[in-house]
Amino acid sequence: MNTITVIGSINLDTTLRVNQMPKPGETLHAKEHFTAGGGKGANQAVAAKRSGADTYFIGAVGNDGAGMMMNDLLSHEEINTDGVSTLDNQSTGQAFITVDDAGENSIMIFSGANNSFTPEQVKASTGTISKSDFVISQFESAMDSTVEAFNIARNEKVKTILNPAPALNDIPTDLLSVTDMIIPNETETEILTGIKVTDEKSLKEAANYLHNLGIEAVIITIGSKGAFYDVNGKTGIVPAFKVKAVDTTAAGDTFIGALSTVLKPDFSNIEEAITYGNKASSLTVQRFGAQPSIPYKNELV
Repeated sequence: MNTITVIGSINLDTTLRVNQMPKPGETLHAKEHFTAGGGKGANQAVAAKRSGADTYFIGAVGNDGAGMMMNDLLSHEEINTDGVSTLDNQSTGQAFITVDDAGENSIMIFSGANNSFTPEQVKASTGTISKSDFVISQFESAMDSTVEAFNIARNEKVKTILNPAPALNDIPTDLLSVTDMIIPNETETEILTGIKVTDEKSLKEAANYLHNLGIEAVIITIGSKGAFYDVNGKTGIVPAFKVKAVDTTAAGDTFIGALSTVLKPDFSNIEEAITYGNKASSLTVQRFGAQPSIPYKNELV
């Protein structure tokens, strides 16, 4: 099983369940309220660990109750948090999630400490990065720290996986140049490439655009249809598992974390890894919450 280092966001999630999304100016009664661990980075790390990977985390929380809770949650999962800094003058990241009866969600994020840990703090985890099979990051934390982690990974011949979410219009070229695999969804792909994904031809065009930026492997998630891949001359679509979704929160994070545990660093088993990630995310969407919904390895074999 792989060794995974995730650099990225740690959030305390507050979720409200409602019958339908509120319109502007409308007040609705929620039918359920709960808090749980979240943040794209932490979700991906939990997914990797629950699928059996040795998992390390680089990030930050605030010196507050939410930070203590999140450190305890990650430690309970047996994720190594030596690379997680506690910052005195920052609040722990928070996410506020609304989920309707159709399983769709609306999320607002306060980054807090996630945007305040530094490249110097990342350098202190060079030893951790060097012994990893993959380093994974997203766009919910400090960009310069992500660039530092990916540069260290490239120097140590460790493969990098970038999840460009939430979508950004302007991604630093010095990050893309040290990205080995990129995993956007359809919306993120259009923002990255300017190509609207509508069919396999446009998927291939978008993948070629990303390859021309120096990225070896491309996976584009296409919702209920599954995932498109293009790597080393191999291309195709791996279909999703057909299930009834009740909450899509953390589905993409689960896919990436689970996939990374079984993916070979040369990407030779890409279809098998995507199938495994698809199965994991299909279980996640049938449950409520971010980290509480992420499946364990024994549910996936």
